[in-house]
Amino acid sequence: MIRILLLLAVTFTAHSRADSYTVLVMGDSISAAYGLSEHDGWVHLAEQQLIQEGFDVSFINASISGDTTIGGLRRLPDALERFTPDLLVIELGGNDGLRGYSPKAMQQNLEQMATLALNSGADVLIQGMMIPSNYGPAYLEMFGKAFYGAAKNSGVALLPFLLEPIAENREYFQSDGIHPTADAQPLLMEHTLPAIREFVEGNS
Repeated sequence: MIRILLLLAVTFTAHSRADSYTVLVMGDSISAAYGLSEHDGWVHLAEQQLIQEGFDVSFINASISGDTTIGGLRRLPDALERFTPDLLVIELGGNDGLRGYSPKAMQQNLEQMATLALNSGADVLIQGMMIPSNYGPAYLEMFGKAFYGAAKNSGVALLPFLLEPIAENREYFQSDGIHPTADAQPLLMEHTLPAIREFVEGNS
């Protein structure tokens, strides 16, 4: 019920600000601000920062904890139709890796998502992820290359590793060792905002 109410609220916001530059974020728990208030998450902080800078922007956070690239691919067509974004930010893949899914299949899913967005008229930014080293060097290499391959084959932008500013500092992670804390969110926002701002500026 909470999820339905949130989507209804998001839909109203998107319609009421139809003339603004719309950023659709399709992610997992990292972008859904798991364990935190959504207003403390990097997505909301990025929107507020750009508004403070004078840009007319609206962020739609369609991130769902636990989601994978196949889940995002299934949800994307409806989201593109409902929100008609100017920019799609894809923050998916971490759960694919943690579950040992095929990096090749993950890359194909990311490429299909990018193609769907491009065909709808939206730009695309893929945010890469890394997983723990205990999955073995061969899998880690294939996993990391999947993001690069998807961005290159689709001709879209790539932020190689969203968690780069905090990855080596455990104080920026919640007790589960996976999800960033509230203090980490501004750092994630500052890390990804230049790439998003470049798209916004190009359409202002």
